Amino acid sequence: MSDAIVVLNAGSSSIKFSMFAVDGDALNLVFRGQVESIYTTPRFVVRDAAGESVDEMTWPESEPSSHDSALNHLLEFLEVHGDEYRTLAVGHRVVHGGVEFTRPVLMNAAMVERLERLVPLAPLHQPHNLSAIRHLIESAPGLPQVACFDTAFHANQPEIAQLFALPRELTRTGVRRYGFHGLSYEYIASVLPDFDSRASEGKTVVLHLGSGASMCAMQACHSVTSTMGFTAAEGLPMGTRCGAMDPGVILYLIEQRGMEVGEVEKLIYEQSGLLGLSGISSDMRVLEKSDDAQARLAIDYFIYRIGRELGSLAAALGGLDGIVFTAGIGENSVDVRERVGRDAAWLGVEIDSAANGAGGPRVSSLDSTVSVWVIPTNEELMIARHTLLALASRVL
Repeated sequence: MSDAIVVLNAGSSSIKFSMFAVDGDALNLVFRGQVESIYTTPRFVVRDAAGESVDEMTWPESEPSSHDSALNHLLEFLEVHGDEYRTLAVGHRVVHGGVEFTRPVLMNAAMVERLERLVPLAPLHQPHNLSAIRHLIESAPGLPQVACFDTAFHANQPEIAQLFALPRELTRTGVRRYGFHGLSYEYIASVLPDFDSRASEGKTVVLHLGSGASMCAMQACHSVTSTMGFTAAEGLPMGTRCGAMDPGVILYLIEQRGMEVGEVEKLIYEQSGLLGLSGISSDMRVLEKSDDAQARLAIDYFIYRIGRELGSLAAALGGLDGIVFTAGIGENSVDVRERVGRDAAWLGVEIDSAANGAGGPRVSSLDSTVSVWVIPTNEELMIARHTLLALASRVL
């Protein structure tokens, strides 16, 4: 029987999972899948390392579903189809680690309670991240679980990049910039030397563009600053999140429009971004296919904000050697990459349209001062690596 690491990423309406076989220091993908649309039309899909379908299931509408039932089904699948593997541990993506958690930690009930204090800072993700951990503590108490944090990669940014211009006593209580998508950025930093030594040793901006979107400035593959801050609602417009906004708007909505705090929270996290601007969809693929003027406006605004943030991050770095596109939109939208590159011509970026159309990995011309790459992210592998190291050291 071979050893394996299972990775879980529990979101608001889905649970993504992967199983990696352990071969010495190497981790080899066995399965990857998800339970999606948990509260509407749940669907379970699993593929093997070659992308071939292993199992699929759709729940009937009459059958109630929840995160717990979805997780139970996933565990039953692993017990049957992964019977030749012994699960050493489960690694979890946890969005917010706050000031305290800046490296992977072995989880127990007390740790879950400490992380629950951060739920207000990541209300879309943190409750579900922790629910999966709590469920496994109860159902498989002897199984080690390791939490890996999206904020950890940014923990060593310069102090000046972490501050808000607020009284210091608020900073000391944890009101500061944290940054997110750290597991994705950490993975890109780990493989960038294989693509471009100059960019990996120099000044690079990574664009994690998906339903959640952010950008990170790296110096020698270390985070210098990023577009997200105290919560994952800041920075770029996203699928349903507003991105950067004057905080006075929040005060106006509460004081003058009579909105409750919960209504404002739902507005900025679930009703804004590409969905709010277009009135059509939060999915870039849908918007790119639409002829509706509002769909085009939403895409234009997304591109515009990326351009503004790219200039800001290049200024923070004091120059630019490389750009990396990753995540769903970054890896798949030819048009977004083309337009972002065209707008960044002033920085020395020149996109090779043919290479971009082919998906790269290099999508800049040989004459481009700044190299531009498309590198698929792999947060699951990063979590598996952390989990394996945590088990090996047991000093967490």
